[in-house]
Amino acid sequence: MRSGPKIAALATAVPEFRVTQKEAANYLLKHFPDELGRRGRLLLKRVFDHPSIETRHFAIEDAKSFFREDPDARIARFTERALELSCRALEAAMDGCGLSARELKGLVLNTCTGYICPGLSTYMIERLGLKRDIKAFDLVGAGCAGALPNIELAGMIVNDNPGGAVACVSVEICSATFEMRGEMGGEAGDDPSLIVSNALFSDGAAAAILWDRPHGMEVVSSSMRFAPELREAIRYVHRGGRLVNQLSMDLPRILREPVKASVLDTLAGVSLGVEDIDHWAIHAGGEKIIGAIMEAIGLPVGKTIAARKVLKEHGNMSSPTVWFVLDELLRQGFTAGEYCAMVSFGAGLSAHCALLLNRGMIF
Repeated sequence: MRSGPKIAALATAVPEFRVTQKEAANYLLKHFPDELGRRGRLLLKRVFDHPSIETRHFAIEDAKSFFREDPDARIARFTERALELSCRALEAAMDGCGLSARELKGLVLNTCTGYICPGLSTYMIERLGLKRDIKAFDLVGAGCAGALPNIELAGMIVNDNPGGAVACVSVEICSATFEMRGEMGGEAGDDPSLIVSNALFSDGAAAAILWDRPHGMEVVSSSMRFAPELREAIRYVHRGGRLVNQLSMDLPRILREPVKASVLDTLAGVSLGVEDIDHWAIHAGGEKIIGAIMEAIGLPVGKTIAARKVLKEHGNMSSPTVWFVLDELLRQGFTAGEYCAMVSFGAGLSAHCALLLNRGMIF
């Protein structure tokens, strides 16, 4: 039986601008005194004081200019900084497995925090000197879950191009969707999802190389599970010409069944159980999210250490986050023959799982 595509290399990138949660809270209180009512201020303090996140990175030059940004400047910043982070991550990933840009047969890029046409993939082709006949795709609409559909498509391209390598890039400039005005221009305190979103999300990128050579992390099984009737629980909406995050406070409960179903579907495909999986790269969507996933699939606390470390140091970067967690697990050490499950969820509502088997890493 032909083996599945393998992750040959992985690299991550974050912007230089870094703030603590205390600094971020002070910025908001200073710049938005009129948008934050009494309830909003109390909620902001409680959420930003939570110890699960300590620092986050943002693709901005300084807070002062960021808070004056209009929609046109926002999409221009998204384009510039998303391209910069994507190229930095992909170049590091190619170096990690000894590939040159001209050797890539495919490029799959996913993002949900900014829309441009043509997509970012064409900018990367130009910036990095990729082949002009490369199979390039831009994926949108999956939100935080985007990295795993990316792997699915990239794997198909690998299978259709024996001996070739395909780049997976996940990049999000979540700060390009920042908003403090509630519905109809009301106070942010009237919309808890805005306060929570502004306390959780940050910017980052990740890139991985998939190929069909003997070594790497083989993708042995995967699955997707959709619950479209729950789409209002986690999505972007348009408001005043801007993308605004809509996040249900009941999301930790809502996502349990779709995530559990996706994980069990993936493991059933190779006749394994949860107890057979050595490592878990869980999307670090927030402390309550990690806890909900842990309980839904019956994981011990020790299997969520990597996800909690990424959350503490970076916050939720949306789709690249699960790659950051896998990278952290790789740093901690993998043994040949060990399994790792990547788990993510996002807009749709969708839940995704990919099972990896260490066939002997080269990075």
